[in-house]
Amino acid sequence: MIFTQHYLACLSHASYVVGDETTGRAVVVDPRRDIGAYLEEAAAEGLTIERVIETHVHADFLSGHLELAARTGAVISYGSGADVEFPIEPLHDGQRLSLGDVTFEILATPGHTPESICIVVYEHEGDDVPYGVLTGDTLFVGDVGRPDLLASADLSADELARRLYHSLRDKVLVLPDATRVFPAHGAGSSCGKQLSSETSSTLGEQRQVNYALQPMSEDEFVAVVTEGQPVRPQYFEYDAQRNRQLHPLLDEDAPPLLDIDAVLRHRDAGAVLLDAREPADFAAGHLRGAVNVGLQGRFAEWAGEVLSPEREVVLVGDPAAAAEAKIRLGRVGYDRVVGQLGDPAAVFASRPELIETSSRLTIEQLAELRGLEPDLQLVDVRSPGETAGGTLRGALEIPLVVLTDSLTGLEPGAPVVAYCASGYRSGIAASVLLAAGFADVSDLLGGYGAWEGAGLPTSIGGGDDQGERVGRAPQVGARAAKALVDAGALLLDVREPDEWQAEHAPDAVLVPMGRVRAQQAELPHDRRIVVVCRSGGRSAAVAESLRGRGFDSVNLAGGMCAWAAAGLPVVAGLDEGLVVHRAEPLNCETSIA
Repeated sequence: MIFTQHYLACLSHASYVVGDETTGRAVVVDPRRDIGAYLEEAAAEGLTIERVIETHVHADFLSGHLELAARTGAVISYGSGADVEFPIEPLHDGQRLSLGDVTFEILATPGHTPESICIVVYEHEGDDVPYGVLTGDTLFVGDVGRPDLLASADLSADELARRLYHSLRDKVLVLPDATRVFPAHGAGSSCGKQLSSETSSTLGEQRQVNYALQPMSEDEFVAVVTEGQPVRPQYFEYDAQRNRQLHPLLDEDAPPLLDIDAVLRHRDAGAVLLDAREPADFAAGHLRGAVNVGLQGRFAEWAGEVLSPEREVVLVGDPAAAAEAKIRLGRVGYDRVVGQLGDPAAVFASRPELIETSSRLTIEQLAELRGLEPDLQLVDVRSPGETAGGTLRGALEIPLVVLTDSLTGLEPGAPVVAYCASGYRSGIAASVLLAAGFADVSDLLGGYGAWEGAGLPTSIGGGDDQGERVGRAPQVGARAAKALVDAGALLLDVREPDEWQAEHAPDAVLVPMGRVRAQQAELPHDRRIVVVCRSGGRSAAVAESLRGRGFDSVNLAGGMCAWAAAGLPVVAGLDEGLVVHRAEPLNCETSIA
């Protein structure tokens, strides 16, 4: 037997080639749309692909059954309940298919979808223990297929979940423990909620570790598999419909190169400009109005979240990546790529009026900005499962998958900062907001992970006052802060070293905001701590964080700007012994560089 798993990490998608060496006959299960890998393997192994089996009508990618049938003449097969618009040879529960020695047994396993099947693979027809079972989206490593993706008025998620319960227990789990499990997806897929990064397992292992396979009643199963599922990506419905249709085959030719005038004509006619460079490159300069989805991430999936499949797409990033970007868009059915900007570097140099940069903030800059901008809109674009673990106080929870439908809930004229877990999705969100006409948009470098990692205050459960923009530590004015320091309090300056070098208050101790958590053991528990930054934003976050760790901390409202404006002494970093009473306050403009 020839058995190969083809795993496409950027879509968390597994497809399979199963062949019989004695006869040279083979099938492909759940293929992706660019079918070159299967054709190459068949040629190398001397196999004839005679059948394409789909375990169900997929929603998260456009499958390659039509492409394989066109290239090889293979028969297309689905479970007997599939409703599609092209010829198929349906497969029935208990049916056996032979490639020679290698034999398949079909199990009807409705639940994830009504027509779902699993395929039991026997290396030899008389084997007592199967080689493995191809479970599609019925059973994953660590999870089971979600039952709500294709729920409708005729068939609810509850009913599909009940079918899934019986499919698993009556069909799959009766197989021997040694049976290998080969699913259609791994970690990162939205077809379940806690898929493992492992791409195969055994039934015995899954009985022990998979939460959905533990002993429970049918009602308990329904509750556990329908609760906490991620938001359904918007393009899933489109792909599910396209997978039922006799649609055009994938065009793998590179997109034509366009000059800037042609690009602008397409834009004015309604096309979306898509820049697939990395977020840092996009932020440094890009064509005005472009949406950024970096090719190195889950490019096709996230493009499907924020782009309409009905709009034409013009690629305006790196021409060398245009062919790859087009194929990856095609994998999720986005076929309307009309061209690629031919020479972006020349356009950047000759047409500067068409170019803009993006704002990306560090956690220090965001903390400062929160104290300066009372109308700041902080948008958390992570999924509900992620935000359940905590958010930045005052953040609006708008998952990226619904952002384009939620723009009316934001004020276009007020500043917006988007954040996610690490900074990838927030860059996409920021570019979408800018393209939609929002005037002042930034995203957070390092995302929630950087903020939480620095020990800064977070909120759990949404119980905090959504209008509050500064920390909850007590606030003191400049002169009150000076009196506290004179009475023995520690003045903790959480600015950056270059700010400190320019000038700082006498006797202050410098610990930059991002280092406070790591150095908190050096701070006193028996003295009050007055925390100061430039204008009071960073220090408010640090003061609140320290209070949560048992320190007696207060925030110097207005920061060093208020300190200097009050005529209090500052020390120039280049002359440590010199105390300077400034006649003019520090530069305290509200913009963040």
